[in-house]
Order: sequence, then structure tokens, then C-alpha cells
Amino acid sequence: MDTKELLKKVRKIEIKTRRLSDNIFGGEYHSTFKGRGMTFSEVRQYQYGDDVRSIDWNVTARYNEPFVKVFEEERELTLMLMIDISGSELFGTQGQFKREELTEIAATLSFSAMQNNDKVGLILFSDQVELFIPPKKGRSHVLRIIRELLEYDPKSKKTNISNALEFLSGVMKKKAIVFLMSDFMDSNYEKTLRIVAKKHDLTGIRIFDRHEENIPNLGLVPMLDNETGQTAWVNTQSLTVRKAYAQQYKKQVGEFESLFHKNGAGTLHCRLDESYVKKLLNYFKSRG
Repeated sequence: MDTKELLKKVRKIEIKTRRLSDNIFGGEYHSTFKGRGMTFSEVRQYQYGDDVRSIDWNVTARYNEPFVKVFEEERELTLMLMIDISGSELFGTQGQFKREELTEIAATLSFSAMQNNDKVGLILFSDQVELFIPPKKGRSHVLRIIRELLEYDPKSKKTNISNALEFLSGVMKKKAIVFLMSDFMDSNYEKTLRIVAKKHDLTGIRIFDRHEENIPNLGLVPMLDNETGQTAWVNTQSLTVRKAYAQQYKKQVGEFESLFHKNGAGTLHCRLDESYVKKLLNYFKSRG
């Protein structure tokens, strides 16, 4: 992808996702992820309907009329985006790949955080941590994150969620809002997830294509594993084969949900042919 095409794509994503964050998600994000507490802002004259418990009696006595203390939410929050860029994310039958959907969701969350003056950081991972961008504020920083999501070429096509979670634990000492985005075609990450979920506000967003849920009857077809590069011939005409695949898929999805919920983390399922906007908005509302 040349520079001109890249900038054009970045701009297109910025316009779409910033509009979403400005009109929909900015307020929902603020309501969902609270700051560390309330900090004193100013004193103003009492108005009808103010809580009498907020009256500043010292100032009231000095001016011989009621004044109240005004407090503001103390935020200083950090949003960490953990994005799976392994080979399986380069799959999609609904007009775009899973990685492109991940990019749009990440951009929407980033602009929502920016609107609330929160820092945003990024971890791109395969079976290793491919890229780490420390949390910062500002539009130029968010645009850099989008650029990396669009053009970063991973060194590996395999997946290791546990490694990524272990890296997060090492670099994020303070509590953060963490969105782990993947198709979760991996296992053996329960121990590291438990550690991260105890310290951080963790949500897993599973991106998938509807054709991954069931194998259609297409006869004998070659199937390529994007992570290993191996091709296997599969007899999709066999009902036994199709049932075994569907059962294994459901088992993997069930393990993802069970593992996150057991550790107090949130989950979100986004299918490529469905609106992630509605899914994300409903998730925020359910937590707000």
C-alpha cells in the first residue's frame, strides 16, 4: 500500500469512526468507564434544587449567602487495545476481512477515549508481540494507531494470546481499560487472563465470519490454514465431518465466553455481516 492510498484509508476510517464517537460512543464510553473519583472544581452560588449537603459553610458565612462546592470526575484513564493480527484475521466472506473490522472498532474506541481526554495505547500480536505503542493522548497519536492497524505486516501468522496478556501485565502497572480483540482461535491462556482480569477492566471482542460457524456442503474441497500455511482436503459432503466441525467450533466459543465471565471480564461477539455499532452500543448500555 503506497503512502497516498494509506492516508486516504486512514482519513476514510477517521471520518466514519469519529462521527460515531462524537454522536454516539463518546458519551456512552464516559458513562461506562468511570474515573478514579471526584475532585473539587469550584464554588458557585446556591441554585434551587442543589443538594444542601454540598453547601460550603465557610464561604456561605463569609458572603452571607449560600454557596455550594462543585466537583468534577477525575478521569486520567488509559485505554489499551490488544489486537490479534495473526493469519486467521485475514479471512472474510462479507466484503471485508476480520482485520478490517478490528481496525474500525479500535478506531471508534480510540476516538471515544480521545473525546474523554483519556490515553490510548496499542499492542499488536500474533504468537509474539509484534508492536507496542505506549499510551498517549491526542488526534495525531490515534491516527498513528490507525495507520499501524492498516499497514503493519506481522512477522508471524500464528496466535498466542497468553504471550500478549503476559506482555500487557509487564508494561501496564496501573489499572487500564483493556479491549482484547481476536477470533480467539487459541487455547491455554486462562492463567494469564485471570491475572489481567484481576487488575484491569477487561473485555474480549470476538470477531468472526458466519461461514466459520458451519461448513457448507461443497463436496471435496481444499482448505488452507492461514496460520500454518498447510492445505488439507476436506470432504464437506460428509454429515459427520460437518457436525464434528460445528461441535468443535461451538466448544471453542463456549470456552471463550466461560473463561472471560468466570474471571469477571466482559465479552462481545461481532459477526462481519452484522453491525458492530449496535453490538458495541448495547454492550456499553448494559454496563453503564
